[in-house]
Amino acid sequence: MLTVKQYNLLMYINKVNRETGQCPSFDEMKDAIGLKSKSGIHALINSLEERNFIRRLPHKARAMEVIRLPRFKPQAIIDEEKKREEAIQNGSVQIPLYGKIAAGVPIAAIADETQTVAVPYNMVSVGQYYALKIEGDSMVEAGILDGDTAIIRKQNQADNGKIVVALIDDAEATLKILKKDGEMVHLVPCNKEYKTKTLAAQRVKIQGVLSGILRQY
Repeated sequence: MLTVKQYNLLMYINKVNRETGQCPSFDEMKDAIGLKSKSGIHALINSLEERNFIRRLPHKARAMEVIRLPRFKPQAIIDEEKKREEAIQNGSVQIPLYGKIAAGVPIAAIADETQTVAVPYNMVSVGQYYALKIEGDSMVEAGILDGDTAIIRKQNQADNGKIVVALIDDAEATLKILKKDGEMVHLVPCNKEYKTKTLAAQRVKIQGVLSGILRQY
């Protein structure tokens, strides 16, 4: 039985090969299954090759072919699909509510899997999500108000211009627009009363990307 990451990588390689006739790059594989480094992709490819699911093609850079596909999906994927089918029928899904996001508080410190919030199914897609209560007005010009509930997709990378949950120095969590500039990262507020934070990239960890906002009136 393959692990979830092995299964997802194998199916992604197979899909790209069938659609384009080419093997995806290591960067594309890394982004597709949410890994942080290429070394993780190397390890997964080696394990798939050892189990005779894929074969590297000699004399061709990064080329490989899928020999066979697994007969069964990993149980974790089956469970996730079942949950999503139930969510479609119910019109909503429960995700963890991690409390308030405020300066000086890391996400790990407020994570509480016992509290959940119901979210419309069309606000979440494939992946893992959590919710945060917004405290403060630093993002008001983006339509994110004090007391709103932010729906966050868990991921450790994000494109420029995305609104992200950023963890600074493993101590301070904040919701800001991400701007990458070489070895530096700018965390940009959406309120002219607040200043942009500019930090060395290694001081900032992405903990998720904003997927939507819930608001009660």
